[in-house]
Formats: sequence, C-alpha cells, structure tokens
Amino acid sequence: MKKIIITGGAGFIGSHVVRRFVNTYPDYQIINLDKLTYAGNLMNLKDIEQRPNYRFVKGDIVDAVFIDELFSTEQPDAVIHLAAESHVDRSISNPTEFVMTNVLGTVNLLNAARKHWTGRYEQTRFYHVSTDEVYGALAMDSGMFTETTAYDPHSPYSASKASSDHFVRAYHDTYGIDAVISNCSNNYGSHHFPEKLIPLAIHNIKNNKSIPVYGKGENIRDWLWVEDHARAIDVIFHQAKAGSTYNIGGHNEWKNIDLIHLLCQIMDRKLGRAEGESAKLITYVTDRAGHDLRYAIDASKLKNELGWEPSLQFEEGLEKTVDWYLNNEEWLNEVTSGHYQAYYQEQYAKR
Repeated sequence: MKKIIITGGAGFIGSHVVRRFVNTYPDYQIINLDKLTYAGNLMNLKDIEQRPNYRFVKGDIVDAVFIDELFSTEQPDAVIHLAAESHVDRSISNPTEFVMTNVLGTVNLLNAARKHWTGRYEQTRFYHVSTDEVYGALAMDSGMFTETTAYDPHSPYSASKASSDHFVRAYHDTYGIDAVISNCSNNYGSHHFPEKLIPLAIHNIKNNKSIPVYGKGENIRDWLWVEDHARAIDVIFHQAKAGSTYNIGGHNEWKNIDLIHLLCQIMDRKLGRAEGESAKLITYVTDRAGHDLRYAIDASKLKNELGWEPSLQFEEGLEKTVDWYLNNEEWLNEVTSGHYQAYYQEQYAKR
C-alpha cells in the first residue's frame, strides 16, 4: 500500500486531487494535511471523509518539528505538495506570510523527506505543485510559457512560488530526492473559494452585487477545469521521470472582461433574467499593482510525453461550474458566512 501525504488537501485544487486519489486508488492510504486557513474547507470532502483509505490531519507546514514528527509517525511513501498561500492581493498586503508558508513550509517538507527517505529515494516521490505565474508576464504576441521559460515573478506570491520551485530542484540535484514539479494555469470549477474571479462573479451576479473587474479587464489568462488539473497531477505523479517539470494548461486564453461577459450571459439564462441584465453589474476598479498582462501555457510536452490533454472546452466547463454553484447554495452560504471554518475546526479539535 502506498501512503501519500497531500498537503493543502482541503483547498480548492487540493480537494479535487484528494478526491481523485481516494476514489481511483483504494489501495493507497491518503493523508490530507491542511492547516485549515480561511481557504481550507473540509466541506469540500464530505463525500469521502468516511472512506477507509482517507484520513485528515490538521497541521502547519511552517512547523518543522510537527512535519518531522508526522514523517516519523506516518512513514509516507510520497508527498503531493499543494499547500500554499495563493491570492495575489493578499501577498501584496502581507508578503511575509507567503514567504513563510510557500518557501519555508516547502523547505520543511523537503528536509523531512531528505531525512526520512534516505536510502529509499527510488521508492519515494516529492511532487511540488506550482503556478504559471513564476514565469512573469507575456506580451500579446510573444507565444506561450514552456518548461524552459526563464523565471520572472512580479508579485510576492509568484516570487514565493518561484523560490519554492528552486528549492525543490536543488534538493533533487543536491541530495538525489525524487522530485517532480508542475506549473499550471488558472483553474476554475466547483469548490473554489469565492475571492477568486469566477466564483466571486457567480456569487455577486446571483445576489445582484457589483462584479469588480481590474483596470479595463484586458488581462489575459489561460483557464483549465480543475478536474483536468487533478487528472494531470495523477498522470505526472505516476509516470514522470525524477527531476522533470511539466506545464499544465488549457490552451484556452480569455480576456477577463470577455470571460465575465460570457459568465453574465450564462447566468442570465440560468436565472431567467433578461439578456444583458447581469452585465450591468460590471464595475471597473483600480488595477492591481504589478498586474501581469498575459499568461499562456504550452502544455505540449505533457501531451506528447505522457498523453494528457484537457477534456473540456471552456464554455462547457463554465456551464458545469455555474450549475454546481447554483445547485450548492448551502456550500456557498457556509463559505461566505465563515461558518464552515468554525464548525470543522471544532469537530476535528475533539478527535
């Protein structure tokens, strides 16, 4: 039986990865390690929390002693590391928090892996999940990010993720740890915390609140359905060579303002509103400091070497996403009210 620690498994992407591994590999023991910050929500995993091959552990990767003890007790065979502070606006307000979690937390995990996996690196794996933002920004006509694109982070968030990527590669090169990295574009789908663009817009449209759009909405992002990302992580985890890096993307570039207009059209239809009604809620706000103009991922290496490619076109995935939020009002209400966090922290404190 493989025992895998998945860090950040109560978050948006992490919960989809945990669910996929628990459901797909019943002979694996999946340990979901999460600090349960504001973005960690165990309601995301209610459907699998009683599975015999799943267990939740509350803890902070910044606590080196705790991480060492966890490795000593559990003796995991692998780590899939998704735990991270990820909201750019928050990184601008409090960059030190991002350094602590994203850089020091990653190094703590690497140190524990180095210590406890000595002599069996070939039977273990450290998978670090990163972001396309480490590459910086692209001009409108300058192609796409590849795995050999030079790092050029522009925000405290992307700088912290770039640093963690470098540490993972350094531990592979210096100590021989079997480590792999993936850098993914923007994700969308169910269970996304409503501070991010798509779930925030869905929530605000539903409640007739303004939809904030930075600048003129001309920033371009490559969007990927979160379940396709989880599937890519599964493929890379099982098939990638040690020391390799893969970009994961949807080949699906959208200007923010065009995405919002499409979302407004879908919401008008789903809510029975007159066409154009929701678009009246669009409000342009002062642009974010250091806001990168364009991200675009070339995921051809992942397709050519490991056979992965996205399963959904964006319009279909966005329809599925809207339907999920409209059909899961309890989840959205619990998240926006903050009740989800207090309840689950109380329940797991008793265990």
